Amino acid sequence: MELRTLRYFVAVAEELHFGRAATRLHMSQPPLSRAIKQLETEVGALLFVRSPAGVTLTPVGAVLLDEARALLDRADRVRVRVSAAAGVATLTVGILGDSTDPGATRLAAAYRRRHPGIDIRIRDTDLTDPTCGLRAGLVDVALTRAPFDETALTVRELRTDPVGVVLRADDPLARRSRLRLADLGERRWFQFPQGTDPIWQSYWNGGEPREGPVVRVVQECLQAVLWNGTIGLAPLGHDLPAELAVVPLTDMAPSRVVAAWNETDTNPLIRSLIEIATAAYRDGNGPSPEP
Repeated sequence: MELRTLRYFVAVAEELHFGRAATRLHMSQPPLSRAIKQLETEVGALLFVRSPAGVTLTPVGAVLLDEARALLDRADRVRVRVSAAAGVATLTVGILGDSTDPGATRLAAAYRRRHPGIDIRIRDTDLTDPTCGLRAGLVDVALTRAPFDETALTVRELRTDPVGVVLRADDPLARRSRLRLADLGERRWFQFPQGTDPIWQSYWNGGEPREGPVVRVVQECLQAVLWNGTIGLAPLGHDLPAELAVVPLTDMAPSRVVAAWNETDTNPLIRSLIEIATAAYRDGNGPSPEP
């Protein structure tokens, strides 16, 4: 059994759908199906029960899934140790806006336990680049928020956070228990500098063109509210100064916390970080402050 084929199998077993697994693996479905059939031939038993709605694991498939995960994890550890012996075991992680997210804290602790010899370098970035320097080659992986242009990137969702509007505490709208985007009318919003990813800008502007002061970091957003009564959006659940309030928006899509990396990068350190991050962010609910 080749490791590549086992990775294909694990993707199908986790997605329980050949189409979704093919998308996750950045390949077309026919060669994926052929690889799984060949694996079943090698094993001598069916691994999946196929149906129009998707697939389910057979008892043999369930056993292979456990063994395949363990084997792939061992293979990744071997690559990491070899890289460490060669003196090249470093990983640069970009973090958007703020690094106090409980999920990121759990991830750091878990990753250090798994890879104690790896040199982790952190690049804290502002709100003007949601990829945290990924496209420019400044980081290996980004812990950030979507949506943004995902061309040539692989993006894994870690958590979703509901979104609210940030207001001064003495703003009449701050007394409402919830708001809709239409309630915000002609109010001035935060803006990002010219050249910022338009998908990112549009999301934080509620999907419409807006006017308002240009900001680059979280603190500038908060100060714009305090000084000028500007409004903007933010994930719910983090602390704000007493002079500010955040009111939930009922018609705003949640903010997606994601990990992103270049789709051609096969560094096993990245793969291990993504696996650990998936568990670390799932185990908590606290969002980090963003725009």
